[in-house]
Amino acid sequence: MREKINHRLIIGVLSRSLFILAISFIICMVVAIIFNEPIKLFFISMAIVLILNGLFLLLGGKINNNKPLTRHDAYLTVTLTWLSMSLVGCMPYIISGSIPDITNAFFESISGFSTTGASILTDIEILPKSILFWRSLTHWIGGIGIIVLVIIVMPSLQMGSYHLFTLESSLQNKIQPRTISVGKRIVLIYVLLTFAEVIFLMLGKMNLFESVCHAFGTIATGGFSPKNTSIAGYSPYIQYVITIFMFLAGTNFVVHYYAFKLEFKKIALNEEFWFYLKVVLFITAMVTAILYFKLGLPLEQSFRDSVFQVVSIITCTGFASADYLQWPVVGWGIIFLCMFLGGSTGSTAGGIKMARHLLILKNIKHNMQRQLSRNAVIPIKINGNTINEETNLSIITFVSVYMLVFILATTALIALGLDGKTSSSSVATCMAGIGPGLGTVGPVSNFAHLPILAKWILSFMMLLGRLEIYTVLILFSLRFWKK
Repeated sequence: MREKINHRLIIGVLSRSLFILAISFIICMVVAIIFNEPIKLFFISMAIVLILNGLFLLLGGKINNNKPLTRHDAYLTVTLTWLSMSLVGCMPYIISGSIPDITNAFFESISGFSTTGASILTDIEILPKSILFWRSLTHWIGGIGIIVLVIIVMPSLQMGSYHLFTLESSLQNKIQPRTISVGKRIVLIYVLLTFAEVIFLMLGKMNLFESVCHAFGTIATGGFSPKNTSIAGYSPYIQYVITIFMFLAGTNFVVHYYAFKLEFKKIALNEEFWFYLKVVLFITAMVTAILYFKLGLPLEQSFRDSVFQVVSIITCTGFASADYLQWPVVGWGIIFLCMFLGGSTGSTAGGIKMARHLLILKNIKHNMQRQLSRNAVIPIKINGNTINEETNLSIITFVSVYMLVFILATTALIALGLDGKTSSSSVATCMAGIGPGLGTVGPVSNFAHLPILAKWILSFMMLLGRLEIYTVLILFSLRFWKK
């Protein structure tokens, strides 16, 4: 029999999340004042949030920190937190009239907090600067939220799909006993990366407002840009800077933590990091060759367009420096396959993640070795640690479930009248938290024309993908609610 759900704790976490949004609205008011824009919409949003926060505090009372957080509590808390933040995030769009429709406003909001970057906006640059700032800020909040979740909360619970974080013994030993102090350092690293990118972008003559918005979108691997052309209109220097920071954002933040502590030997032994680097370099080389030999582009431009888009898609950022749908079929075909890769575990990137792909490749190699020597005992290892059968099976199952959900959602969109290319890429890009897809939702298009039901399905895919499927799907299980 499962333990009783700790409603008081869940309400307490929700109230704290709403309080963070209230502070965010104050920051947006400052931005509105700077650009001489109305602050009323953010003041109203803040007032509503504070009222809700007060009600939650009254309902929840004092949180009992001595009572452990169970898996049931965690599943509910995480899902409800992302949903509530996305719903509250709609208010500035609706109140300002920038996105008056609830479906579109929710789509844009959950796309921000889930760091997806898919948009229904047809002309971004006509919106007030304060709204564009809020739009980008939802990325940054969602990114830092997922970092805290997957680095600190989930490993301590050893929950399902997040069990990958406990594979490395050094991570278990060093981080779990001091989650608060390590959490502060990881958040500091997140802030420093953001600040550093702002500085480098400004050195490339990008103004402060656009630098901050793009830094928010990069470090959170979100992809919202205050420009209609995303990154395409900026200089090669700007594109290279954003490429580097997208790669860093897609790197496991535990690797950044080790770099922060100057423990480079642990970075050298991190198999996922080197696998991630090799995959990016290999695919970049392929696409560079395609652009150079097939399209006849200059070598530097071929490399720049290639590395930018490959890193952008693999890290699930979704910025665009070129319209890859104008590339040869094999080129954008590779981009589509990249949508199923994802960055490193413990990063702000979405997708299946590099560690899972690495483990699947190790399983293939392991089975081939077993065929050659059936009596041999050959363990599967990552970072020098043996993967037990239960963990191995759970990760393979996750990938299978991920693909099954992808197929079902794609079929649903096709049934709504969308073409196969648009349907499949829309689901793939929303599940992985990327943003642009193929077909009618390519890098120079948007999601505004999709049917209402399709937008709600894709919004659910964003939530499902951001919280790694099981966290959300398990709430639909009858067993979860049985006492």
